[in-house]
Amino acid sequence: MQIKAIRFRTNGFATQSFAFGGEEGPDAFDAKRYYRSGLTNYLIDTGEEVILVDTGIPAGTPEEVPDDKTMIYTGNDISSYMEAFRALGYKPEQVTKILLTHKHNDHSGELKSFPNAKIYVNRAETDAQELQGIDNIIPVDFTDGPYYNFPESQIITDKIRYIKATGHTKGNSLIIAEDDGLFYMMHGDITYVDEALYENKLSIVYEDLKAARETLDRVRAFVSEHPTVYLSTHTPQGPENLESKRVVDLSNPPETIPPGEITFKTASGKYVCSICGYVYDPAVGDPDRGIPPGTPFEELPDDWVCPRCKKPKTYYNRA
Repeated sequence: MQIKAIRFRTNGFATQSFAFGGEEGPDAFDAKRYYRSGLTNYLIDTGEEVILVDTGIPAGTPEEVPDDKTMIYTGNDISSYMEAFRALGYKPEQVTKILLTHKHNDHSGELKSFPNAKIYVNRAETDAQELQGIDNIIPVDFTDGPYYNFPESQIITDKIRYIKATGHTKGNSLIIAEDDGLFYMMHGDITYVDEALYENKLSIVYEDLKAARETLDRVRAFVSEHPTVYLSTHTPQGPENLESKRVVDLSNPPETIPPGEITFKTASGKYVCSICGYVYDPAVGDPDRGIPPGTPFEELPDDWVCPRCKKPKTYYNRA
């Protein structure tokens, strides 16, 4: 078995108030303390199958423009997700399974690019807007019983488990692959930075706080009992852990490496749809839908949708 990192954004940051503030509130933490951020997903090559854990952001998603109030910034593009995937030497047709940690667009963005893959999704998540129009979804009911201290799991192969881990979303899951005496734990957003795992802190992003706490407690209990390589999405610590096969030791947290120099940019006032690339220009507005020229994006009605792909405002990013 080989586990490989698919890295496609780097040089971002997350604030301590964002990464730690889920239970005590963000004001209890330092909004000016920054941890490294980025975007990485993972590929498992079993020798017989090519399995993906999540599929990045859609092609054409613009980089964000952070300012001094930004709580998380995913960083600069290294490449698109699909370019990073192909750089590992694989073709989309080779992928047999995709194990989705959760619905959010930065994890599910390129699901449609893998025509032969069965996409495993917690059944609680299958009606999510991000997953509509995808025919090859396999709803998972976690019928294979407990996996160590995790109560519900599904066997993908004899060495790979898909595990119910709700909280961040109500259909959140994690994946554990066993290889050569190590447990590789791949997750979406149970934590955003490894420091939160060691400090036992939840981020401010969750759909069910009680479930998120139960999941983090189970994760910490598991890594305390098993040699676990912790593979995160939103921090370069994930691929670094993979490369060095660094095992979690909760009593000895690794040294925090601060992000590089943070340069805050001035936004243009335009917003770009992360799905289809349509640019909303306030100078033009959207006259076909009664939005006059000079209307800032922030003043668009809540029910306004992208003129091209009909996605809501939440899919837009500052440019």
